[in-house]
Amino acid sequence: MTQNTPAEFLAAVDPPLVAILRGIVPDEAEVIGQVLIGAGFRMLEVPLNRPFAVECIRRLAGIAPPDVWVGGGTMLTIDDVDHVHEAGGRLMVAPNCDPGIIAHAKASGMLCAPGVATPTEAFTALRAGAHALKLFPAESIGIAGLKAFKSVLPRGVPLWPVGGVTAPSLASWVDAGATGFGIGSQLFTPGMTPKDVAASAHAFVAAWRARAAH
Repeated sequence: MTQNTPAEFLAAVDPPLVAILRGIVPDEAEVIGQVLIGAGFRMLEVPLNRPFAVECIRRLAGIAPPDVWVGGGTMLTIDDVDHVHEAGGRLMVAPNCDPGIIAHAKASGMLCAPGVATPTEAFTALRAGAHALKLFPAESIGIAGLKAFKSVLPRGVPLWPVGGVTAPSLASWVDAGATGFGIGSQLFTPGMTPKDVAASAHAFVAAWRARAAH
């Protein structure tokens, strides 16, 4: 069954792992996208601070089945939101918390996961309409910081650490309250072969499934 709204998608997505494809180029987008989808990833993000990002989003959106949502990262302006949306993107991811950008993306029907590093930013993002919170940079916030966020935020708010998360460390983050993750250089870096990306993708999905089974 197709999930048409961000809330419906979030309730059903499994695994809740975002593939961050920083530096991907159009000629490889479809192949890498198919590899990730085949491994089980259901969210693909192309950061806009690299060349050809919107074209990569367009190509990924073109091959994605209905239960896979593609979108942009490092979305910092209204124009960024509009360009990604026009390319077929349904995810809005940012490293920061800008209420105006969040609200515009939500009004466009996108799943909004802005970056937060403090409780003040977290509550600001939620008031603006964020569906999930990207805890960034996770290396600095740490597991203790994640537990603190969890203790004050409303029950059920999706918390996705991003930055430095590895397949072996994933379980510890889940134990602390993480409900999903954004995976960047541990999953994909420019120059990796599809075989290498597949191996990394399967490792992360297996780590999630192993922890979720407990």
